[in-house]
Amino acid sequence: MTMPVAAIDVGTNTVRLLVGEPDGAGGFRPVFAAQEITRLGQGLLPDRELKTEPIRRSLAALQRFRRAAESHAATRIAVVGTSALREAKNREAFLALARREAGLEVRVVSGEEEARLTLLGVRAAVPLGRGPWLLMDIGGGSTEFLLADGAEVRATVSTGLGVVKLTEAHLKADPPLPGDLAAVRDVVASRVARVRTRDLPDLVSAAPDSGLAFVGTAGTVTSLAAIDLALDPYDPQQVNGHRLTRDRVATLCGELASFPLARRRQVRGLEPARADVIVAGAMVCLGAMEGLGLPELTVSDGGLREGILLDLLHRSTAGPSPHPALEQGRGPSGT
Repeated sequence: MTMPVAAIDVGTNTVRLLVGEPDGAGGFRPVFAAQEITRLGQGLLPDRELKTEPIRRSLAALQRFRRAAESHAATRIAVVGTSALREAKNREAFLALARREAGLEVRVVSGEEEARLTLLGVRAAVPLGRGPWLLMDIGGGSTEFLLADGAEVRATVSTGLGVVKLTEAHLKADPPLPGDLAAVRDVVASRVARVRTRDLPDLVSAAPDSGLAFVGTAGTVTSLAAIDLALDPYDPQQVNGHRLTRDRVATLCGELASFPLARRRQVRGLEPARADVIVAGAMVCLGAMEGLGLPELTVSDGGLREGILLDLLHRSTAGPSPHPALEQGRGPSGT
């Protein structure tokens, strides 16, 4: 009998839960999934302190997600924290609260480990083949890039281009002012130029004319796909493998930036709680495509959450965990 396990991704913008069970072929069958936009990284900068209200929202989501995982008979729960928790000076206080109030041990991973786990989830969702490809994961606190040949990782970089950070720093008017949009565009262009010339110099040798595939994951990219497809409700099967051209992303970016927040919340395919950060996210996506010379993006609904689950399943069948803090069994203490 196969027993479900659970993965929780504690992001800067969103907390996401996935419960799944082994499918017998090295993958998983989803049992239950949920997500809540808690905006843990709200107000993190400039002092790098997690604020009281975002902490409260995120802890409440963790409590609900633990109960949901246990109600679906999950025998292990792996919880991973990303950019906001990497940067926060008071992260240990948050981790202690998560331990005490939600009974969950949150493992804060590096940007490189986040990219590795995201790769697992993306490869399970989208057939990537054996050629060179570049993965982009746009998050609330950072955007990660991973350059790979098939399953072999060649290089990873974590940029600090987060949609929550960019929105709070620059996009304060409603709708955004042209000068503020230009400021975001400049920040993104400068950082993407560094990705190409310094962080991922191998990208030049894997340029589009050599068959480089460009894959995007996480909420910004899946939202752009859902808007493009006019999905209501959201359907991961239609989003997986959907292709967005650079021109289409530019059009969507321009339209979203022209709308006031109330109008963006009504856009078909866009989760209303993501409406305030989607402009910054679309600008990161477009800036990456322009700066790296990539004409098309393949969208993956699978990402970090799915990678955490697959990693947990693989380690559960391989024996004792090399990362005991990454997972916990059922029970009130979380151990």
